[in-house]
Amino acid sequence: MGKTLIEIKRTLDANVGKRVTIKANGGRRKTIERSGLLEGTYPSVFIIKLDQDAHAFERVSYSYTDVLTDTVQLSLSEEETATESV
Repeated sequence: MGKTLIEIKRTLDANVGKRVTIKANGGRRKTIERSGLLEGTYPSVFIIKLDQDAHAFERVSYSYTDVLTDTVQLSLSEEETATESV
């Protein structure tokens, strides 16, 4: 992933509509892992539409700062590409 917020946003802009897996810090030593589609990117946040059968809510949003500080780790699904990681 990029080293600046602009690089992170550009990388995510190029992958809108692709499947991603999210690993997020849930607090108190919990890690939350979710998967879904990268639905859209906005100036400060990006939105992921989660798989309906596996999660209680439909969409989650994170800021680019979360990715920069490793609070959230994103990776493209293996079925789309085996080596590329966001």
